[in-house]
Amino acid sequence: MKENILGSVNDFIRDRVRSDLEEGEINTVVTRFPPEPNGYLHIGHAKSICLNFGIAAEFGGICNLRFDDTNPVKEDQEFIDAIQADLQWLSVGWDRQAKYASDNFEQLFAWAKRLIEDGKAYVDDLTAVEIREYRGTLTEPGRNSPYRDREIEENLALFNRMRDGDFEDGSRVLRAKIDMAAGNINLRDPVLYRIVRVPHPRTGDSWCIYPTYDFAHGQTDAIEGISHSLCTLEFEDHRPLYDWLIDNLPVTARPRQYEFSRLNMSYTVLSKRRLTQLVEEGHVSGWDDPRMPTISGLRRRGVPALAVRDFISRLSISKSEGTVDAAMLEHCIRDSLNQTSMRRMAVLRPLKLVIENYPEGQVEEFQSANNPQDESAGTRVVPFSREIWIERDDFMEDAPKKFFRLSLGREVRLRSAYFVTCTEVIKDASGEVIELRCTYDPETRGANAPDGRKVKGTLHWVSAAHAVEAEVRLYSPLFADENPGAAENFISTLRSNSLEVLKSCKLEPMLAEVADGEVVQFERLGYFCTDPDSSSRALVFNRTIGLRDTFAKAMAKR
Repeated sequence: MKENILGSVNDFIRDRVRSDLEEGEINTVVTRFPPEPNGYLHIGHAKSICLNFGIAAEFGGICNLRFDDTNPVKEDQEFIDAIQADLQWLSVGWDRQAKYASDNFEQLFAWAKRLIEDGKAYVDDLTAVEIREYRGTLTEPGRNSPYRDREIEENLALFNRMRDGDFEDGSRVLRAKIDMAAGNINLRDPVLYRIVRVPHPRTGDSWCIYPTYDFAHGQTDAIEGISHSLCTLEFEDHRPLYDWLIDNLPVTARPRQYEFSRLNMSYTVLSKRRLTQLVEEGHVSGWDDPRMPTISGLRRRGVPALAVRDFISRLSISKSEGTVDAAMLEHCIRDSLNQTSMRRMAVLRPLKLVIENYPEGQVEEFQSANNPQDESAGTRVVPFSREIWIERDDFMEDAPKKFFRLSLGREVRLRSAYFVTCTEVIKDASGEVIELRCTYDPETRGANAPDGRKVKGTLHWVSAAHAVEAEVRLYSPLFADENPGAAENFISTLRSNSLEVLKSCKLEPMLAEVADGEVVQFERLGYFCTDPDSSSRALVFNRTIGLRDTFAKAMAKR
């Protein structure tokens, strides 16, 4: 069995797969990930992706990417392309050509006619509203449609005419003939086909009728020889219909459906409908907005694919619903980036500091570690001069006792450079601090003072003469409510300050050479990556995540 890197080794689904193999129920494990191309994938889909591809890898089987493209009203080639890009980025072992439910439209149509011929399906003229009224409730049985007992020949003729485009949208549907008094509402003569005159992303105008998900899904599983059809819990009540259709059609394979709990995460919505609303109403810049929980949004924010897989591997695969703390994902992101990201200095809210006793025009170079976690990463050269930029928050004129950064008369260390002492504060007409005057101790170059004096504060800095400017976008959680999905109006829980854009930030010169999408640590500030909007003329960085790890601290207290 292959090493598992995509999920838990022990869970009820893997136990079922082992049992099926040991008992000879199956010879080869075949799973599938079947997204509908009506939006972008999100972190919740990553759980299903890692489970399906992980199980296939562990048991020497295969996993198909199959698009459930049966509803052209909401589907688009953009989404198909984005989903494939997301799977490639996640690196879960997808190396096969994508499959589509639409590949099987002719076979599905033939099987629908087979149900009609067997007296197990009929064409219904009731409207969608009437079908809902006839369906009954959870406590009351449904009623038979007045068209339920049409003759087989009439049903076949009408169904063929539906395909030929003889009827208006919504005027007729094909329904399975099961039991209108069934306790499971999904068995009360479900709709199998509807008329939809909308061009399909792949088949164009070839079809004007389309199978429903319930009809296409199980049959496509059978066509592909799927051994284990893994779905989230909302499909549990659909399983009897899944099995009924498999039992009543001449399929050669016998897939089995198993359900597991979906991913819910704090301060996040993982409903595709609600994510679509955020995009369409302009609350975010698009599906790949770094505040979105979409795979493309995470990628644009600089989250490593390894961190996503690590996060998913820590989740339980069970039937128990629960909510995962978003801090757990953040911990996985930090853990991954801390090992791999290069360290650089950047000043986001710059305040000028002039070292009055440093020779004008002099430039020194300091060696600074690229990554203290990885000695093989080596060092880099950082230029130093008389005028530097420091963070405005690193100075306080009237500092309290426990403020260990710079203040008037106080001495601090500049990272990898010298000790400096603030001697004067320059203000503008409004009283705002615009410049600091300091002196430095040349005996403290990259080391402690010869006389043994200590300083408690170490500041990062950027040489003013060598700084490159950039726009930095500070992203923070999109929602203020821990459970925004439970709110009557989830839009009302959006945070107004989830994005702060800082202009004219000062960066050390090596940051002008960061590769597209590369994540670096801005020392003392967090992890940042270049944005696709970035160019050599106008650098743009996104904050991936801050340095503080609340999840790790919480776990340490347990």
